[in-house]
Amino acid sequence: MATEITNERNVIFKDLGMIRYQEAWDYQKNLFGQVMEIKKYNDELPVCEQNTNYNYLLFCEHPHVYTLGKSGSEENLLINSELLKKKGVEFYKIDRGGDITYHGPGQIVGYPIFNLEEFSLGVKQYIYKIEEAVINTLSEYSIKGERFEGGTGVWLDTDKPSEARKICAIGVKASRFVTMHGFAFNVNTNLDYYNYINPCGFVDKGVTSMEKELGKKVNMNEVKSKLLKSFETVFGFKLKDF
Repeated sequence: MATEITNERNVIFKDLGMIRYQEAWDYQKNLFGQVMEIKKYNDELPVCEQNTNYNYLLFCEHPHVYTLGKSGSEENLLINSELLKKKGVEFYKIDRGGDITYHGPGQIVGYPIFNLEEFSLGVKQYIYKIEEAVINTLSEYSIKGERFEGGTGVWLDTDKPSEARKICAIGVKASRFVTMHGFAFNVNTNLDYYNYINPCGFVDKGVTSMEKELGKKVNMNEVKSKLLKSFETVFGFKLKDF
């Protein structure tokens, strides 16, 4: 059943472009704090007196960086700090779920800061919908994205264990049903950087990108546009300024 699209869910979209990980993380935390503060304030008021609260959807790209989730193992980073520095890669331990992943140029990183109560969603349903938005986007390029039992994100060829590979990683944080962090969708990503980690903790699964699957570079702005429209459809909102 299709999700009803409504203007009552106030979602603001912003493309931050190429931005260092720490700067984007600080930006997220600021918005997350605002949403949490207004939500707490509204909880003490009758509906007719509550302030408008906003949800945010951020897209960006990062310079080369590895991030390790709070439940992850540093052993999944396969190179030392000297080699990281030599290759110009930053490394952060962060407060999302999941293990280690890579962010870099040619990858759409998405940070939804959503009040899930407004969407009538639990965290598992929320992750499912992110996966659905990416799967729908891939289908427009004749790439069959799938879910993989035992691993979040979007995968290809899950029915062939030796060929299963991830094209989009997901790792989120939720507090009082407000989310931050999000997903990393490989479009024209340099996959060599995955050789220095066990992506998401997997030692027997590969990674891929749209460029690798299609054999050519893909227009990033076009993919962003399709992905954004897919988010609107799947989550049931309409951006006021698209």
